[in-house]
Amino acid sequence: MTQLPTSTEKKLGLVIDLDTCVGCHACEISCKGWNTVEYGAPLSDMDAYGGDPSGTFLNRVHTFEAKAEGCASQTVHFPKSCLHCEDAPCVPVCPTGASYKREEDGIVLVNEDKCMGCGLCAWACPYGARELDQMAGVMKKCTLCVDRIYNDNLPEEDRIPSCVRTCPAGARHFGDFADPESNVSKLVAERGGMDLMPEQGTKPVNKYLPPRPKADVNGTQMPALEAQSEEITGFLGWLDRTLEKI
Repeated sequence: MTQLPTSTEKKLGLVIDLDTCVGCHACEISCKGWNTVEYGAPLSDMDAYGGDPSGTFLNRVHTFEAKAEGCASQTVHFPKSCLHCEDAPCVPVCPTGASYKREEDGIVLVNEDKCMGCGLCAWACPYGARELDQMAGVMKKCTLCVDRIYNDNLPEEDRIPSCVRTCPAGARHFGDFADPESNVSKLVAERGGMDLMPEQGTKPVNKYLPPRPKADVNGTQMPALEAQSEEITGFLGWLDRTLEKI
């Protein structure tokens, strides 16, 4: 039996460590598998084994080559899914009320029975985190595995999002940001967790931990990945501009 939380003060989300993500795509495949087999609303695949495959994914991993001037390049793997924003722009634009943010834990969801597939939420989302399922005709997005995290039929260690449970590098962390003593709150405080595109004003709940500067082949520490800045905080600015091109 699935039990809903009673507190209205939870703020559930993910911390993704870009320093330890190895780009294996295990989170992407696990998410696809769980939401196709278990969730009851299969994610479509078209021509999966043909010459032009396409389909719906709620989590995608992008890989970039970042290079500071005069230094060796650094490969960065960047997982991206819904950030469950505090001020989610996808919610107020939905004409049917299908997109909504849960008061009890802050998770942003889609009521597929109300969704008419107009795509306005996808236009409003600055992160490209929503996908129109071509076969179902409705918008799909990360649910933070809401069907897992409150399901007391599962072992306690499995009551976390599938992507977190699967990550072999331990790059993904799940918890309550409203609790300053939670694992995710402590990680953000210790490592300088960052918002993606903070200038959008969406106040994303999910945070990213920036990659640490690496040493080059001669053992000399590389400067931050942003060529025009010596601060590691420049990395997400570079990443924002890169994401706008894809």
